[in-house]
Amino acid sequence: MYRQRLIAPGPVEISPAVQAALSARQLHHRSPEAKAVVKRARELLRVVAGVSEAIEPIILTASGTGAFEAVLTSLVAREDQVLSISAGKFGERWADMAKALGYSVQEKRLEWGKSIPVSAVQVLLEANPNARALLVTHSETSTGALHDLEQIAHMAKQKNPEMLLIVDAITSLGVAELRLEAWGLDAVISGSQKATGAPPGLAFAFLSTRALEILNSTKSTGYYFDLRREVKVQATGETAFTPAINLIVGLNAALEPIAAEILEFGIEAYWANKKALNNALLLCAKALGCSSYADSPSPACVTLVPPEPISGRELWAALLKRGARAQTGQDGIKDKICRISFMGHFDRYDALGFAGLLEESLLDCGANITRGAGVAALWQALG
Repeated sequence: MYRQRLIAPGPVEISPAVQAALSARQLHHRSPEAKAVVKRARELLRVVAGVSEAIEPIILTASGTGAFEAVLTSLVAREDQVLSISAGKFGERWADMAKALGYSVQEKRLEWGKSIPVSAVQVLLEANPNARALLVTHSETSTGALHDLEQIAHMAKQKNPEMLLIVDAITSLGVAELRLEAWGLDAVISGSQKATGAPPGLAFAFLSTRALEILNSTKSTGYYFDLRREVKVQATGETAFTPAINLIVGLNAALEPIAAEILEFGIEAYWANKKALNNALLLCAKALGCSSYADSPSPACVTLVPPEPISGRELWAALLKRGARAQTGQDGIKDKICRISFMGHFDRYDALGFAGLLEESLLDCGANITRGAGVAALWQALG
């Protein structure tokens, strides 16, 4: 019998403190206690996102997809043109969403596993100089690739200063370098079940001062997802509609230690620690004959290609047999890769345990490896 472990790139392991918070008595969402909870969540989200009080964090009872739809329909008029550049499943999803909502969409779909080249962004922008918004993913969860958002944003602002930059940071917020204000991002979306270490069910939209100005001059085409309603009330601790208040209680329990670490050591050190842990996992896997599917791995997850002839699905099944639920690939790479993440309630000693778990799982699959090689490589990487 093995202990059950979540090592997928969401949902992630939650801490005992979060579990305890979720078991607290039911709050009424219009009570003073609940309002204090919502206010505190917004304060903590600003710290974890590394933004000033000029940025408006909105909490929605929805998945990250819901927040993306809310941002799009609240900030962009249906007659406006939307651009999308992607190199993976989730980047492509935003273009599909915009089409389904009736927007005129021009998109560029690039090879999965590769990072989006800035030159491709430039070509797309030059071909569509009057576009209203650019949809881009920072950390592509389906491939494990991290895109150079800073350079993409710089290029976009250079070519079209009036264009809105709408960013999927669902698996990068709280784990990868992300500078909303310095990079000129207008709206950044994330979700509770990733690096914030809370259960699924909440989504976050961070709006810049420019986005807030546009929000007041653009007619939303949504109702539940009308962010204008939310901006008006969330500063007071209210929400426009009934929130999953228990999940927000749990979110605060997850965010408090993260925010405390950031405030003590700085957000750059926090990002560096997360990157180092993920790099150690990748080096461990490489010592066991695996390779990275992503050419520029995101610190949110590792997408492993096992040594031949083992498939990603076979490795996933071997891990699951030992109680560890990772995730396979999607669409055309569903059998090729196995996606693993240390977001959530993990530390260096969990990583060492996982190194042994990966070794035994690969041995189960028939890999020709030396027991202890992965553990040694991970120890060396961690220092």
